Amino acid sequence: MKRLRLGARVAGRLFVVLVAAALFAVVGLQYARVIGQNIALARSLHAVQADVAALEAKRAAQEREIRRLSDPLGAMPEIHDRLHLVGRHQAIIYLEGSPTDESRK
Repeated sequence: MKRLRLGARVAGRLFVVLVAAALFAVVGLQYARVIGQNIALARSLHAVQADVAALEAKRAAQEREIRRLSDPLGAMPEIHDRLHLVGRHQAIIYLEGSPTDESRK
């Protein structure tokens, strides 16, 4: 009888330990999954922030170009370069590239 009680106690404790281990394993797996998702989302957020910064820089450059081209004096070099048009008493002079000091060596 005493052995039976001892065996039941050991079996009960072993069952509790196994249930606790299974519970800790499930909770640990859930934490690992959540941590993996957080890492993936952090990488995605970083990529989106980099894209936003690049787009903001591009937008600022485009706004500067629009302001420059809105001014007639700022638009003249662009007109000369793209359309090869000149005003009265103006001429376009094309220069061939000259060798630089580094290319002479």
